[in-house]
Amino acid sequence: MNDTNPLFTEKPFTYKRLKDKTVEVRLRGKPVAVLSGKDFNKFERVAAMDNVFEMQLFLSKTTGLK
Repeated sequence: MNDTNPLFTEKPFTYKRLKDKTVEVRLRGKPVAVLSGKDFNKFERVAAMDNVFEMQLFLSKTTGLK
């Protein structure tokens, strides 16, 4: 695997669950997306895995940002 990928060395994405089954996604502290509907359901499945790298990868793919 490529250890120079920022998802391995840092955690650029954070998230905050909101009341109405949505998730606010932040990249380095700045809001970049709000997940709802199907994306929220996928988020729930990834969160249940309790794997930091998988969560970072999911948030990166969902937002389309690196």
